[in-house]
Amino acid sequence: MRKVIFKLALLILCVLFQTSCSQSRHNIIIINVDDLGWKDVGFMGSEYYETPNLDYLSSLGMVFTNGYASASNCAPSRACLMTGQWTPRHGVFTVSPSARGKSEDRKLIPIKNTHTLSPEHETLSEILQENGYVTCHAGKWHLSDNPLEYGFDINIGGGHNGLPKSYYPPYKNVNIEGGKDQYLTDLIMEKAIQFVDTVQKPFFLNYSPYAVHVPIMPVDSLLPKYEKKASWNGQANAEYASMVDNLDRNIGLLINKLKKRNLFDNTLIVFTSDNGGLYGVTRQKPLRAGKGSYYEGGIREPFFFVLNGKIKQNIKSDVPITNLDIFPTILDYAKIKDPSLKLDGSSLIPVLEEKANKLERPLFWHFPVYLQAYNINDNETRDALFRTRPGSVVRKGDWKLHYYFEDDGIELYNLSEDIGERNNLATTNPEKTEELLKLLKKWWKETKAPIPKTQNPEYLNNN
Repeated sequence: MRKVIFKLALLILCVLFQTSCSQSRHNIIIINVDDLGWKDVGFMGSEYYETPNLDYLSSLGMVFTNGYASASNCAPSRACLMTGQWTPRHGVFTVSPSARGKSEDRKLIPIKNTHTLSPEHETLSEILQENGYVTCHAGKWHLSDNPLEYGFDINIGGGHNGLPKSYYPPYKNVNIEGGKDQYLTDLIMEKAIQFVDTVQKPFFLNYSPYAVHVPIMPVDSLLPKYEKKASWNGQANAEYASMVDNLDRNIGLLINKLKKRNLFDNTLIVFTSDNGGLYGVTRQKPLRAGKGSYYEGGIREPFFFVLNGKIKQNIKSDVPITNLDIFPTILDYAKIKDPSLKLDGSSLIPVLEEKANKLERPLFWHFPVYLQAYNINDNETRDALFRTRPGSVVRKGDWKLHYYFEDDGIELYNLSEDIGERNNLATTNPEKTEELLKLLKKWWKETKAPIPKTQNPEYLNNN
């Protein structure tokens, strides 16, 4: 009841001071690309993919070289971003079901997955909407049938589907008007720009294109450019490159519209990806593995923040962050205080505004389910059958520990010396192993993280 009264009071205050709020509040845009890898953009070093608009935009703010998704595949990462909470708190652990791969290869019964985000969780969009923001979701949602039920005023193409059946019309499973001959990424951005062009109040745009997720469907006009280019560090897929290029072009159109409407300087822009690049389509060398894995290639992302007058230009930070930090950072910049919220991330304003150069906290990941491999003959995961088996991960400082529930397996890496996670130090550094394992066990208890323990009777121990 107290929570309801508090929310009501905030709404009344916002209505009373609507004019002054509108003049001073920052607009907010999250660009959350699907399956874009850490090095799939020029500003992170790729010499194959061409992303001039993102390279320019990143130069206007702070780039985080140790930026992470809070999960290694789509739905849980998006649930974490929208709720600001670790996976054990909302129960979205994977893209349903949790029992992926062959049953005879799974030693444990995985934890049941939550397919639809519970409306009991307060989302970032709901908080902003309650505080006077006009809210628009554009693109992939993947958390429920309808984002309008989670604090969005406008929905452009978002539903429970995790990918389009086609980027060319008819899009089949993407509910969106128009697009007789338009590539889906182009159409979604066209409608997002229409929103930006007409909105009169402070706004929140959650721009989350289906690109560059499979199906890999090239943009024909861009394909020849990449077919002629030499490969670079395992990046050579011209069809995928055309999708990255086209996405970049669309983001350029959005930036141009913001500038034309004199909105750019007062808009906080956050850019990231929901998980690592799809191994086999793209590579993130020297990072190990890709989407679905909890090695660095599956969770480390391109990540930057831009806000003119608050965040200096051309700044890089090696502070480890995750997309859980987006929620509290946005609330701070929007000057929204809500003591009823329980957020697991940290506001990044001290780092973004160079009042601090580190955040003393561990980062955690929890994946008590199975995710099968795409190609057992070409992967960099722990075993060929699964991108990951049930486990948890903790990073503290430069140290990262993996723990696996099937066999109590432990891997320890010093990322400052071994970013590719090739040299397991668990036995040679037992003190650090024990320190991080204690942190992880304490975190399991605090978050009531479900631990898979039940043996699978269909398991065949053939390995």
